[in-house]
Amino acid sequence: MTELAPAVELIGLTKTYAATKKAPAKTALHGVDLVIPRGSIFGLLGPNGAGKSSMINILAGLVNKTSGIARICGHDITTETRAARSSIGIVPQEIAMDVFFTPLQALELQAGYYGVPKSERRSEEILEALGLMDKRDAYVRQLSGGMKRRLLIAKALVHNPPVLILDEPTAGVDIELRRQLWDYVQVLHERGTTVILTTHYLEEAEALCDQIAIIHQGRIVANESKSSLLSRMDRRMLVITPTTDVTSVPGELADLDARIDDGNLVITYQKGVDSVTGLLGRVKEAGLSIADLRTDQPDLEDVFLQLTYGADEAA
Repeated sequence: MTELAPAVELIGLTKTYAATKKAPAKTALHGVDLVIPRGSIFGLLGPNGAGKSSMINILAGLVNKTSGIARICGHDITTETRAARSSIGIVPQEIAMDVFFTPLQALELQAGYYGVPKSERRSEEILEALGLMDKRDAYVRQLSGGMKRRLLIAKALVHNPPVLILDEPTAGVDIELRRQLWDYVQVLHERGTTVILTTHYLEEAEALCDQIAIIHQGRIVANESKSSLLSRMDRRMLVITPTTDVTSVPGELADLDARIDDGNLVITYQKGVDSVTGLLGRVKEAGLSIADLRTDQPDLEDVFLQLTYGADEAA
């Protein structure tokens, strides 16, 4: 059995925007190499201006690459444009649609653009799945912002693409809608759809994605499994709640990276260098009795900050 091509494959992808009267030429992507496996929920993270939008717009056919290769499900976006675009659905960050259509009309029109035969269209099924069936005949201008966001997702799914890109899909939506959207994303993933997510809500990426790439200043600075990425941070925090009130770090612990936070003694230590048992022994020797304790591990936000803003400071 032939192995399926990756969902997305980028080789040396470069994008340079030409100079204008007001600004010099700017390179947004510097020879990016990236492989996104099929069937994954893949997080593409980076600060504003990192190159995420340029990458997505190139895949969508909205921006021309300067050089390099980009393939979607094995189809080159330059030489196999129709097949490549049929393999991807993109939910943009901005809400832009014709407000004089109904949701059902919008989906039927979108399906027509992709040449989906009427007998194979799933417009009502998609509207039902996204909680829009009762609005199928309402004008788009009558929908709430959250409903319009769902309709964007519905439009991206009309041609049943194997790859779905969600560009900041929950920006500005309430908690309930966010949960509904992610529930549906999980359903799509279970059906075999590759989901590529860009988001500034790092807790979402940490909860949903199995692999994450971080782009910074047009370059991929990390691309690995979520667990591997989190393991990069070797610093941990030992949070101790004493049985008595403590307002300052005991002098016996002055050589440690320790502080008092809301009545707790917080000791930051390096995994593999300092042992929790040894630290607890020192705390007891300092005359503190322990009522409770826990260890805190770094989250994706810590790694993200270290690889982006931390890299800037080091430079």
